[in-house]
Amino acid sequence: MSVGLIAGSVFTVPQVAEAAELEEIQQRGYLIVAVKDNVPPLGFRNEAGELVGLEVDLARRLAQELLGRSDAVVLQPVANQERLDAVLQGEVDMAIARVTVTASRSRVIDFSLPYYLDGTALITPDSAVQQFSDLRGQTIAVLNGSSTISVVRSRLPTVRLTGVDSYRAAQSLLESGEAIAFAADASVLSGWVQENPDYHLLPTLLSAEALSVVMPRGVQYDDLRRRVNEAIARLHEEGWLEDRADYWGLP
Repeated sequence: MSVGLIAGSVFTVPQVAEAAELEEIQQRGYLIVAVKDNVPPLGFRNEAGELVGLEVDLARRLAQELLGRSDAVVLQPVANQERLDAVLQGEVDMAIARVTVTASRSRVIDFSLPYYLDGTALITPDSAVQQFSDLRGQTIAVLNGSSTISVVRSRLPTVRLTGVDSYRAAQSLLESGEAIAFAADASVLSGWVQENPDYHLLPTLLSAEALSVVMPRGVQYDDLRRRVNEAIARLHEEGWLEDRADYWGLP
């Protein structure tokens, strides 16, 4: 059993549960949301060990929309490979965990309207690099096996690519001068810049990818999806999502 803290109360959450419909969630009195705890500024732990970030803010706001209380939520940290399975197996009501919309994923789960437009960005410690043309003939680091590789090859055909197995390895190449820039997701790299102010992001993205809330498929979840989509549409219209993205330093 796992335990979630909500405003001083303790809820015991089964490790395996059936996916709940909106009425069941309302009767239960709290929302269970899968989030990231190691991807600043989307979802991470602050110095006090609390889960914070744009996606955590959204989870709490959806609890307010669905249940009338922003603290009526259990935040369940998940690894990347667990994000969809947690929804499919009914361990959480939804996932707000940096999941991009793809056709293959849409066959097994449902996506909400996008809450943030992410994409492939470039980070560099070289102040002389301000635009893509400054990278001509230069070496750019990319994560091995990532979709970023095809994006960079398509958009920047004149650069050389070198593969790395981790963000730390990429930083080592940048600091040694073996690579001039590193290509990865803008949301992740914005957290890197916040922690390493000697680096900067190039202002233009190489690609655009929608981040959305993941929910279970099935007509029994129509009310839940409708309420979540209505909330996200209104939060965009009111500027709340954009304000929170700015607060967390997202591009």
